[in-house]
Amino acid sequence: MANSNRVALVTGANKGIGLAIARRLAQAGVHVIVGARDERRGHTAAEQLIAQGLSAQSVHLDLDDWKSITDAAATIDAEHGALDILVNNAGIFDFADAPPSKASLEAVRRVIDINFLGTLAVTQAMLPLLRKAHSARIVNLSSSLGSLTLNGDPASTYYSQRFIGYNASKAALNMLTVQLHEELRDTGIAVNSVSPGFVKTDLTGYGTMTPEEGAKLPVKYALLGEDAISGKFVEPDGETPW
Repeated sequence: MANSNRVALVTGANKGIGLAIARRLAQAGVHVIVGARDERRGHTAAEQLIAQGLSAQSVHLDLDDWKSITDAAATIDAEHGALDILVNNAGIFDFADAPPSKASLEAVRRVIDINFLGTLAVTQAMLPLLRKAHSARIVNLSSSLGSLTLNGDPASTYYSQRFIGYNASKAALNMLTVQLHEELRDTGIAVNSVSPGFVKTDLTGYGTMTPEEGAKLPVKYALLGEDAISGKFVEPDGETPW
């Protein structure tokens, strides 16, 4: 799949793994749109990429502000007419989240509003533009914590990580991947859930991978060729059980 003149939107791309994904896509020859809640930080991130000789711009996009999402889609439509790649990277974690008996309901609501409903809103807004592109790609940044199978397996590393809001938001995001894959089956648009691995970012403050390492798999799936697989849930070690 040639990358010349292709356009990608990466949400939450002003820092961390989102910025690393944007950089890798731009290095592959894709024009990258840095979606950011903070307009100033988004502009700064795009300028950093441009200073490195890469093709980039920024757009205000806040998953908690649906007008900003529709405005971003209108801007992309006016300037590019289509969108080849959507990387749904933006998301939050709230340390008031916890096991079901203890979690702050407000924290759970906020996490699900941003991580799932916000991502759904972005996807709905961008789908008309993705349909205009040839063989578009959607990458949903998921997590192994969103696997119902692993959450219920006492032998799993993730079994003890009980954050009802965050885990449920990623499970819901995986449902979005499954249903979108079926809905778009005949369109040439491939959609996959990608868990980048245990990346150290501002989201959690700890991890075993750098954002640059964590960007590799999402970018691989964003740049899948004509024989692209779709409807999968993958992580660096292979396919993840739903």
